[in-house]
Formats: sequence, C-alpha cells, structure tokens
Amino acid sequence: MRPSTLFRGVRALSLLAALLAASCGSSSPWRLTWSDEFDGTVAGQPPDPRKWGFEISGSGFGNGQLEYDTDRPGNASLDGQGHLAITARQERFGGNQYTSARMLTRGKFEQKYGRFEARLKLPSGRGLWPAFWLLGANIDQVSWPACGEIDVMEYRGQEPRAIHGSAHGPGYSGGGAKTQTFTLPGADGFDADFHVFALEWKPDELDFFVDGFLYQVVTATQLPGGAIWAFDHPVFILLNLAVGGGYLGPPDSTTTFPQTMLVDYVRVYERAP
Repeated sequence: MRPSTLFRGVRALSLLAALLAASCGSSSPWRLTWSDEFDGTVAGQPPDPRKWGFEISGSGFGNGQLEYDTDRPGNASLDGQGHLAITARQERFGGNQYTSARMLTRGKFEQKYGRFEARLKLPSGRGLWPAFWLLGANIDQVSWPACGEIDVMEYRGQEPRAIHGSAHGPGYSGGGAKTQTFTLPGADGFDADFHVFALEWKPDELDFFVDGFLYQVVTATQLPGGAIWAFDHPVFILLNLAVGGGYLGPPDSTTTFPQTMLVDYVRVYERAP
C-alpha cells in the first residue's frame, strides 16, 4: 500500500473512532457536531469554502498587527499531508510588510456550549502570534467585548513553551481578561510537535485543556463586581497567524520567514443526551 493511501486510511479510522466514541453515551459525554480534517491530497488546495471564510484586511484589527490577511493559497491552503497550513510571509502587500491569513466559520457554523478542540503545530520566532479562538456570533449587534471572546489558544512565538487561554467580556477584556498560562514540561516547545488545545464550555463555566490536561477554569462567579457573563449565545471559530501587535511586539532580525501554523483538525462536540 502506498504511504499516502495508508496515511489516509489511518486518519479515516481515527475519525471513525472519534465518531463512534462520541456517539456512545457509555464511553463519552460528547457527540460530534462539526469538524474539518483537512484531508485533501493536493498541496495548495484551498480549505473547504462550505466551512471556512476569510477576513481580508490589513487594518491591524485594533491590535497593531503588521500583516495583511489574504485568501491566497500562499497564505492558507492544504499541504496535501492532511493538514491546513496558515503561512505568514515577509512581503509587501496592500501597504503592509507581511501577509498571512485569518479564517473563520462565521455564517457557516456557530454553536452554543460544547467542546471545541484543535490539533496544532505552532511556529516559533519573535513577533509571531497564532491563535485558535471563538467570537460571539452577535458581534454586529453588541460589538466587542460584549459579544464575548474565548481564546482557546494564543501564543507568543518568542515563548515557544507557553500558551495562553483567555476569556474576554465587558469589564474583563484586554489586559483585564480572565487568563492563565500553560507551560509545556520538558525542553521542547509547541513548535516541535502537534498538541491538542480544547475548551469545554458549560452555561456558567469555561474549562481550558492542553493534551487533555485541565489547566484553567473560568466561572461566572469569578467576574468583577457588576460584570456580565458574555458566554450564553452561539460563537463562531477563528484560526489565524498574526504578525506583530501590542500583545507581543514586532518580529526582529532573529525571526525567519515564511512561518507556518499547521492544523491537523478542528472538531466541535455537543453534550450527548
């Protein structure tokens, strides 16, 4: 059997096992509701447009980001090996010095409560800011941060062993977000291999995991006095690799390009009845 055929078979069995486990109430409390396995076999193929859209902008998104986010295959495409590759490049485009991609399921998939997880391999280098996160689908009606934002995983490329999970809402956003850092044991960083980042979201609680380890719990009772719990409505998913910004600063002479965040899968579950 050719390696590519074997690889696809193993991934199919893995997904089937997840589906069977999620559908069996005796073995799992979860039922799969949405996923993307990024299993296209042609490198450079765009991600499934039925599942993902692109936010195309060089505005900096209020964070001072330096990249221009595009929908070009050079910035976001399947690698032909079962992954999505989001790639930041040092190139002039639209008045910016870098390009990258910001993908989202807005208008295509939204869910309230459940388990949201992604298996990712992160880049490394000063000024690189990959993230797997969720935004309230009512953002156009109430704006940010009233819509709620959950950063399942965000990361500073100059700190390759540490990731951060955060919850933003009215009265606890930006530098005042409810946040915690997880540091990977050992010498290797999150750029050395794939890791699974997950959120389990209940009506009054957010549980953050890395590789199955629960490292942070945020509850409504922890909010500042008078603050509103912003996590009671559907959210959509975002994946992006930003360059620079106030959160981590710009790249420097030690940062090499191109840099890529590899996404093995994104899966969403709901509580099984």
